[in-house]
Amino acid sequence: MTEEGKHTPDAQGELGALRARIDGIDDALLKLLSERAALAQAVGRTKQGGSIYRPEREAQIIRRLRAANSGPLSGDSIERLIREVMSACRALEETTRIAYLGPAGTFSQQAVHKHFGQAVDALAEADIDACFQAVETGRAEYAVVPVENSTEGAIGRTLDLVVASPLKICGEVILPIHQTLMRRPPSPAEEGVNTWPTPIKRVYGHAQSLAQCQQWLARHLPHAELVSVVSNSEGARRAAAEPDAATLGAEAAAELYGLAVVERRVEDEADNTTRFLVLGHEDAAPSGRDKTSLVMSAKNQPGAIVRLLQPLADAGISMSKLESRPARSGTWEYVFFVVCEGHRQDATLAAALAEIDTRAAFLKVLGSYPAATAS
Repeated sequence: MTEEGKHTPDAQGELGALRARIDGIDDALLKLLSERAALAQAVGRTKQGGSIYRPEREAQIIRRLRAANSGPLSGDSIERLIREVMSACRALEETTRIAYLGPAGTFSQQAVHKHFGQAVDALAEADIDACFQAVETGRAEYAVVPVENSTEGAIGRTLDLVVASPLKICGEVILPIHQTLMRRPPSPAEEGVNTWPTPIKRVYGHAQSLAQCQQWLARHLPHAELVSVVSNSEGARRAAAEPDAATLGAEAAAELYGLAVVERRVEDEADNTTRFLVLGHEDAAPSGRDKTSLVMSAKNQPGAIVRLLQPLADAGISMSKLESRPARSGTWEYVFFVVCEGHRQDATLAAALAEIDTRAAFLKVLGSYPAATAS
């Protein structure tokens, strides 16, 4: 069609008809959303004060809709939309308070909103310890904390705290980590003069972000000083005040701190992801596709570690994670963190756990929860 043909009466009539259909669908969506919200309120009244966040129920809804989706929207897009609908419906009953490793603009905050949606009270905490304490003391209902990164490995402090804490793992979030290089935008007088007339002399970033981007930085900014800071948000704050500095982090920090994006996706590993745990006072009921996390230690006997894990192998239960960590109880003693498929209420897994308990020096089930969808 020529440029002139786009404005013919026939084309304008077709465009008007399509827009009218979209308007009708939008009206129907609004009506259905309102109906869904009213039903969610009715469910809340029926539960009479029970938890408004049911991780297993939300996981089942998301899986069903992803499976039924025929496009053109992607499964990830459908999941984001329905999570926001569920978040808004939850907020009609009560605003859920979620503690996370702050400050604002970090990947931890992204993980909160990916899992719980935007209609929550996200509480930025100074460190991982404070996230646990917020839930233990009732200042928050849940905490979202990082536990491992595909490039940098396990987060030791999270593993230590989850052993000692009474909190249970009730969910997980798998978040793709895309590092963005940002800096202060040029002043009006500088605009158009090679965009940024001042070269980058320093790059701020959390130690993990710098490690995840070291090859890219070596190639593109070989002479820049790499400065480790307590958080990427702190790096953004400093970069916003220095014309010759840049920072790494989540792109959300650009808007928060008035920065301009220099380059997106500067991480060395394209599939770099971080796994976060959702912690609460109770774990989740079975959802149909679950994980169970546990920690154990072996008795001081030959072959004790193999014997400890044998019940899982005998039952055909797959382990997706096995991590050893020094115990706090004594020198050269270790505990083993295991993530296995299934729910602790499943008969097969329950029997295996009972057998492990007879063989272990120490066993603690950290929680059963719906397996997250990687996206």
